[in-house]
Amino acid sequence: MSDMPDAPTLDAVIAHRFSRRDLMRGSLAAALAAGVAPQAVASPAAAADGSAFDFPELAAGVDEHLHVAEGYEAKPLLRWGDPLFADAPAFDPRRQSAGGQERQFGYNNDFVGFIPLETEGRRGLLVVNHEYTNAELMFPGLDAADRKAVIAALSPDQVAVEMAAHGGSVVEIVRGAEGWRPVLGSPYTRRITARTPMDLTGPAAGHPRLVTEDDPSGRHVLGMINNCSGGITPWGTWLSGEENINYYFGGALPAGHPEAGNAKAMGMGSLQYAWSRFHPRFDLARTPNEPNRFGWVVEIDPFDPGSTPRKRTALGRFKHEGAAGARTLDGRYVVYLGDDERFQHVYRFVSAGRLQAERGANADLLDSGTLSVARFESDGTGRWLPLVHGANGLDAENGFASQADVLIETRRAAKRLGATPMDRPEDIEANPRTGRVYVMLTNNVKRTADQTDPSNPRGPNAFGHVIEIAPDQTDHGAETFRWEVLVRCGDPAKPEVKASFSALTTENGWFGMPDNCTFDGRGRLWIATDGNNRRATGRADGIWAVETEGPRRGTARHFLRVPVGAEMCGPCFTPDDETFFVAVQHPGEPDEEGALGSYEKPSTRWPDFSPDMPPRPSVVAVTRKGGGPIG
Repeated sequence: MSDMPDAPTLDAVIAHRFSRRDLMRGSLAAALAAGVAPQAVASPAAAADGSAFDFPELAAGVDEHLHVAEGYEAKPLLRWGDPLFADAPAFDPRRQSAGGQERQFGYNNDFVGFIPLETEGRRGLLVVNHEYTNAELMFPGLDAADRKAVIAALSPDQVAVEMAAHGGSVVEIVRGAEGWRPVLGSPYTRRITARTPMDLTGPAAGHPRLVTEDDPSGRHVLGMINNCSGGITPWGTWLSGEENINYYFGGALPAGHPEAGNAKAMGMGSLQYAWSRFHPRFDLARTPNEPNRFGWVVEIDPFDPGSTPRKRTALGRFKHEGAAGARTLDGRYVVYLGDDERFQHVYRFVSAGRLQAERGANADLLDSGTLSVARFESDGTGRWLPLVHGANGLDAENGFASQADVLIETRRAAKRLGATPMDRPEDIEANPRTGRVYVMLTNNVKRTADQTDPSNPRGPNAFGHVIEIAPDQTDHGAETFRWEVLVRCGDPAKPEVKASFSALTTENGWFGMPDNCTFDGRGRLWIATDGNNRRATGRADGIWAVETEGPRRGTARHFLRVPVGAEMCGPCFTPDDETFFVAVQHPGEPDEEGALGSYEKPSTRWPDFSPDMPPRPSVVAVTRKGGGPIG
């Protein structure tokens, strides 16, 4: 990460919004890590019913369109294939090319972060993860019965387009009289793909298990893949978490191979892509160390499009969902991390160094620190267990010869310490007002009744739940915490579901499968979902606002719903709370379990609704009609 000429502009924005003392005490850290600026918005008066939210609740349902609460409008800002550079080709879904896609907005937008470029917040950088691709919805002629048939049918050119559609985008946007728009030709514009050169840094960098024939140093890797959620640091960088990396690696390791156990722990053998047919580095048998170079948190400097992204190995290797931050009382930076798989864990990284006011001084802050994993006790207390080589059985006798081994096999290390297996930990965010931390646990239908515990109270758990963590002494660096379940999701009208929303939650207000979350500037919780559909819940995925304080604690209210087949991702507010960015992912998928959609017959053609256009994943800007804060 390099200091670019425009970095002082960011420093000026920070100086205008927050004093140096605020920065050092952590209010900026908490605010920007959540993508908000709480000092910019006054606390609102309660609604007539005592709610912290004043929008009219949206009706739950499923159809081809995107819907938002009355009094608000939601406009697509960036669609898959939209040109990002002045010389980028117009989107033509029947004549796609890798070169064109590298100059266009990528596919399946997930995490969204906004970094202001001016103190008024009407111009800024939008940073967006492009998690994965749905080839059958992207390319004509792939109407296949199953994933294996799609993989077999893809051509080298189509795979190249897929690789270019992964990664992320940095886009300058401005707000004018007609709303937000991208700035074509902005010097900040950047596409990151599955082929972008990156550096591996931190304790595992250079380790023999990261060495390949193409990279004998073990310090350089091409691309990032399956980047799900992430975070924005106080020094203005973007953290992007690699998640389901196992989908990309074909082939198999020979029996007894040293990496066989590691590969199994990360789910290798669940092939979803054809990349290994054309690229040897994605063939396990030919390049067994290549998977170890993925599954990390990537730090990217959006202010310097020529900078090299860095995979920060100190934050561990697993299926990363988010990378949201906070700050300890003594000034160190904290990143909360979820491992999105059944029976996996909740993590916390605490930097060794302290957050500095000068942006460049934080350039390597995430290369040194302590990664810990959570154990949730039955009495409502919890403890962070440090994943440190040489301690508590993380030693050579148990297959951990160095800290690099602990980080490369973070999952095995966590289980060795007795961490609590959770129900798919996804996004984890700290409330910038209260300091309490909220863990989205999406579901776990494989948990049986005799595997339940107070922190995972249902087996099977089809609808997920949300846990609230209160760090001891309100210090994110404390070794211990208290916790409780905020809500158990699902339909409260069905006793067998054992949902636990507040009784004030309406028939439209309950939801299942919490995934991403964010806080607005007033410290109010907004939750995005993944997995609601006609069969599971009778409603589409979307955004729900959830009360966390007072007599209405645990009350949810429906704000926005996505088109059929889509998932809701990336909720993010501008500093003034007047725009709410959300990411609509994979619209057009079938609204049924296990089925594949197709380019020719998608379940919706949102957002264009044109017969010559497929459905297009998009980032949407939500604003209040007539202006003013959201909600």
